[in-house]
Amino acid sequence: MKRLRIPPLLKDIVQSGLVACDGMVFDSRNACPLCGGKLSGYDAKKKQFAIIQETDELHPVHVFVKRFTCRECHTICFADEPFYPDTRIGSPLVDLCRTLGATMPFNRAAANLLYLGIVIDRGTVRNYMNRSFPDIPTTDLFGMHLPLSVLSLADLATRFGEGSRIPGTEALAACGFPSAYRAAPNRLLPLKQGQERKEEEYKEKRQADHP
Repeated sequence: MKRLRIPPLLKDIVQSGLVACDGMVFDSRNACPLCGGKLSGYDAKKKQFAIIQETDELHPVHVFVKRFTCRECHTICFADEPFYPDTRIGSPLVDLCRTLGATMPFNRAAANLLYLGIVIDRGTVRNYMNRSFPDIPTTDLFGMHLPLSVLSLADLATRFGEGSRIPGTEALAACGFPSAYRAAPNRLLPLKQGQERKEEEYKEKRQADHP
C-alpha cells in the first residue's frame, strides 16, 4: 500500500502536541447551554483523547472534563472541551481523519495515521468523513497536508516545554473551541519558524551520527 513520505521529525511534531494533552483538565463553562442559568460544579469525567503507538506499546492519552449542574433547569453539562459534539476522540484527530480521508481511501488514511503513531481504524475515518463538521483550516508542512489544530497543539508543547502543565484554555484555543464549533487559530508562522530550527538541528545530528 502506497503511503505518504512522512519524515520522522513530522511524526515527532504531531505526537508531541497530542502527548502534551495527557492529564489535561478542562473545567470552564460560563452558563447553562439550555437556559443560560448559573452553574455549580458536579464532578469530572475522564475521557480518552487519543491512542499513541510508541514502538510496540500503546499509550492512551486521557483528559479530564468537569461537569456542571444548572441551578435553574438542573441540566448536567460539560465544560468547554477539545471534542466535537458526539465524538469519541479529540477534535485534532477528527480533523486529521477528515484531512487525510478527503484525499485518499479510508484504509490508506488509517495506515498513514499509524505511520504518524496514531491508532485509528478505517471505520472511524469513514465515520467522520460521512458526518458534517465545520471547515478545517489546513496547511502544508514537510510536504504533508495537515490541520492547523494539530500544529497549534505542537506549538503549545514547544512553547511550554516538556513536562510543563499546559492550561486547558490554551489547548481549547489551539483546537478552535470544537465543542462550540469555532475555527482553530492560525499560529503557523511561529510554528514554522520553530520547526525550521528543529529540522536544521535534526539534520546536523544525522550528519554527526553518520559522517
